[in-house]
Amino acid sequence: MADVRALDPAQLPEGEVLTSVLYSSLNYKDALAVTGQGKIIRGAYPFVPGIDLVGRVEASEAPGIQPGDLVIQTGGGLGEDRWGGYSQKQRVPSRWLVPLPEAMTPLQAMAMGTAGFTAMLSVMALEEHGITPDQGEVIVTGASGGVGSIAVALLARLGYAVAASSGNEVAYDYLHELGAGRILPRDELGRGPKRPLESARWAGAVDTVGGDTLAALLSTLDRHGSVAACGNAGGHRLHTTVFPFILRGVNLLGVDSNTATLERRRQAWNRLVADLPASTYDRVRAGIIALDEVPARCEDLLEGRVQGRFVVDVNA
Repeated sequence: MADVRALDPAQLPEGEVLTSVLYSSLNYKDALAVTGQGKIIRGAYPFVPGIDLVGRVEASEAPGIQPGDLVIQTGGGLGEDRWGGYSQKQRVPSRWLVPLPEAMTPLQAMAMGTAGFTAMLSVMALEEHGITPDQGEVIVTGASGGVGSIAVALLARLGYAVAASSGNEVAYDYLHELGAGRILPRDELGRGPKRPLESARWAGAVDTVGGDTLAALLSTLDRHGSVAACGNAGGHRLHTTVFPFILRGVNLLGVDSNTATLERRRQAWNRLVADLPASTYDRVRAGIIALDEVPARCEDLLEGRVQGRFVVDVNA
C-alpha cells in the first residue's frame, strides 16, 4: 500500500549527483506502480516511485554538472529499478541528466515531463520518416492523456492537420483548444480493423494505446505513412498482417523514451521549448498536487478521468 513517510538521506541510492527535487509528475507508468496494477517496480521495498523529476544540484561528482545547476531526468530506470522523483532529495546517475533549458521553468518542465518528452520524440520520429504537413491528416490516439494531448498541441503548432481519438467526451473542447481539427470516438479505432487493409485515411499517427487501436491504424495509414507507437494502455498484443508493410510500405516506429541517448534527450527538450508557446504548458497541466494526493490521482488516471498532466510538488 502506498503511503508518504520520512526516510533517512543515507538510504538514497548510489549516483554521482545529489539533487534537491523541485517537482515530479504523474504518468501512466507511475499510476501502475503506485496502485500495484502493473509490474513496474523492480527494486526492493520500501521504494520511491516517480519516473521523472526536475531539481537543483546539491552535490556532484560528475564533470560538467555543478552545484546549483537545474537538471531534468526522465526514464533511465528512475521510479522502476531505482528510487524516483517522489522524494524531496534524490541521488541519480549523471548519464541521464539534461540541463533545464534556459527558457523553461521547473514547473513547466514537469508540466511536460516524461509525457511531453515522449510526445516530442514521437513527432520527431514522424518528421524523420518524411511525414510533412502537406501530406494529409495525422491522428493521435489516447489524445486526452498526457502524451496524447501534448502530441496534439505539437503537431498543430507545426502546421499539421490533426485528428484526435479519445474516449473522454468531456475533453473534446480541450482537444479542440489544443489544435485538433476533428475528434473521433475511441471505439471507431478501438475495435480493430475489419480487414487487413482498409481505405487509407492518415498520413501519420502517434499511438499511445497499442492493441487493436494500433492494428486499426496500420490498416488505414496512407501509402508510406508512419505511426509512432509509444504506449500500450489498450493492450500489448498486436494482431495484424504484413499487408500494410508490403503493399503500402507503411512504417511502424517504436518510441522508447526510457533509454533515449543523452543527445536525443537534449534535442527533444530544446524542441519542446522552441515548438510550444508558454500558454500550452498551462493548458495541458491538470493541476499541481502534493505527495499525499498521488494515490487518489493515480486511480483517476487509470480510470480515464484525467485530461492533461498532474505536476507533483514534492515539497508541498
